Amino acid sequence: MRLATAIDDKKGAEVRVLDLRGVCGFADFFVLATGTSARHVRALADTAVDAALRGGAKPRGIEGKPVGSWVLIDLGDVVVHVFQERERDFFGLERLWGDAEVLAFERAVGAAS
Repeated sequence: MRLATAIDDKKGAEVRVLDLRGVCGFADFFVLATGTSARHVRALADTAVDAALRGGAKPRGIEGKPVGSWVLIDLGDVVVHVFQERERDFFGLERLWGDAEVLAFERAVGAAS
């Protein structure tokens, strides 16, 4: 998935793509990532928006960007969540959506697995 690869390329940590088809009625995929600071979270969110726009998708909404602890980008069938570590641990979307399959994506060149 292009969004996950773009975020991974900008040093997003623990990038995951959850396949929500058959599990959720409002989105097909979640892309999750962790940033190291508010500035990093905002930069990763900008990267996701840029990648979406290059792919022809326009965000329906963006929440949380001014604060930078958790940014949500609604792209319709895909929802991107970029967190700082504490917020990601607290909200536990991987636990909440535990029935969703984690999909592989093309890692950025030189990225750690």
